[in-house]
Amino acid sequence: MTTGSQTDIYTRRESNARSYCRSFPVSFVTARNATLTDAEGRDYTDFLAGCSSLNYGHNDADMKQALLDHIQADGISHGLDMHTDTKESFLDTFERVILKPRGMDHKIMFTGPTGTNAVEAAMKLARKTTGRETIVAFTNGFHGMTMGALAATGNAGKRAGGGMALSGVVRMPFEGAIEGVDSLALIREMLDNPSSGIDAPAAFLIEPVQGEGGLNAASPEFLRGLAQLAREHGALLIADDIQSGIGRTGSFFSFEGMDVMPDLIPLAKSLSGMGLPMAALLIRPDLDVWKPAEHNGTFRGNNHAFVTARIALEKFWSDDAFQNEIAEKAGFLTRRLTEIARHVPGATLKGRGMMQGIDVGSGELAADICATCFEHGLIIETSGAHDEVVKILAPLTISQEQFAAGLDILETAVKSKSATTKIAAE
Repeated sequence: MTTGSQTDIYTRRESNARSYCRSFPVSFVTARNATLTDAEGRDYTDFLAGCSSLNYGHNDADMKQALLDHIQADGISHGLDMHTDTKESFLDTFERVILKPRGMDHKIMFTGPTGTNAVEAAMKLARKTTGRETIVAFTNGFHGMTMGALAATGNAGKRAGGGMALSGVVRMPFEGAIEGVDSLALIREMLDNPSSGIDAPAAFLIEPVQGEGGLNAASPEFLRGLAQLAREHGALLIADDIQSGIGRTGSFFSFEGMDVMPDLIPLAKSLSGMGLPMAALLIRPDLDVWKPAEHNGTFRGNNHAFVTARIALEKFWSDDAFQNEIAEKAGFLTRRLTEIARHVPGATLKGRGMMQGIDVGSGELAADICATCFEHGLIIETSGAHDEVVKILAPLTISQEQFAAGLDILETAVKSKSATTKIAAE
């Protein structure tokens, strides 16, 4: 582990805002697929994958070579929103491989390079097109750290960092958030009641599977009901697929197969394929009412990311092979987590696809489990309102052997810490 002078520069010069490095206090120097290697030469299996920014693993060979070729040829690196050969190739490929096979006609808006930029654009466009201010967001939702997206984020600690009132959003319970309460029926009742105090909304903003909020997965019935409510009330449906999309839950979009078509879809994280900054907002064509430069940003055209993103689409999404592979791994993950959860009384499985975890009922226990995993070479994190969910976000490309070995480490840690907790309780 990195200690002493090796960490001095971080404590001396890097802001206190740093977070993940506090759980994993080593210096990483190389990475390949699902393996990270530190400065001491120790290998770690990565079950965090850049919080789902590395769905295709670290340094995919084909993406890396394409990027090296582009740089070697003095290809465009920064182009604002000007036409470039790399942008054209990406757009053509995205249209051919993703949009047309799914019957989608959405326009593609390149925003600033992170997920919160795409969410901000979606919220702004919903308000612009409807002439309304209110966005309906959901308990445990996480949508970003800039002020508009932060207003839609539920976490109290994150919201407190804003330092001012966060307005324009009302919160409704996510499906299953309140025991015994039909969230959809409650939302309908509140919107239908002219004295509820809730103004007609511009949009519903929802993560089909909540990442930071604890891997809460909305059912097809809930999403369809929400889409129907949006239509009835003249609002838009925004599906934040930043963490749950790009294959993480099994298909390219997390809502596929649910008979739901969102009006606006923010994408980021694994969109670039290689962990490069890239974000976009998919827009129903009739809603694309922006005036030129009405919403812009200096880094809304990362040409290096266009190169790797195109390769990712062609390599992994041109046929069903990759999606079938994800389904097999997801089934394996569900079986293993079911076995592991038995070691913790009352533990439950959360999420779906390759975005699953175990709610162990205690943030302290979850943190201890993750710390023990790290000691044995597994990088894994928590999520949830109380950080009570041990969350698995392994690269979708991880080998079956390494996947199984990583889950073995997790199981050993769960057994160890749950036993210690039981003894302490007695």
